[in-house]
Amino acid sequence: MTDFKLISDAEWRERLNAEEYRVLRQAGTEAPFKGAYTDTTDEGIYSCRACGIELFRSNQKFQSHCGWPSFFSPLAGDRIIERTDYSHGMVRTEVICANCDSHLGHVFAGEGYNTPTDLRYCINSISLTFAPTDNSSE
Repeated sequence: MTDFKLISDAEWRERLNAEEYRVLRQAGTEAPFKGAYTDTTDEGIYSCRACGIELFRSNQKFQSHCGWPSFFSPLAGDRIIERTDYSHGMVRTEVICANCDSHLGHVFAGEGYNTPTDLRYCINSISLTFAPTDNSSE
């Protein structure tokens, strides 16, 4: 089993393409309304692109119309780390994968969305992979 926290910067550069590296390892942000999962409504699991740990379920996803995939809750609280981010002259809460320390996005509270938590996990599509679940009965 790989300890993703021990992977060197050079190895991350080999594992990820340039844009994935910029977002996941350098806390970048992809352009709004451009990500692969912004409007996805299929049922499935969203995992960390860097390490593969499952992070969010599609039933936790909602349309916030902010330009990035939005979730009201992670799969489990121990899958992510939330820390204060003072970059760009703002105070926000950064969301990081607990398994590999990769940047996922930010979480915002109290925006008035009609969700069970009143939270919006605003996650870069490029930080995720998606595996659809087959709910058809045969």
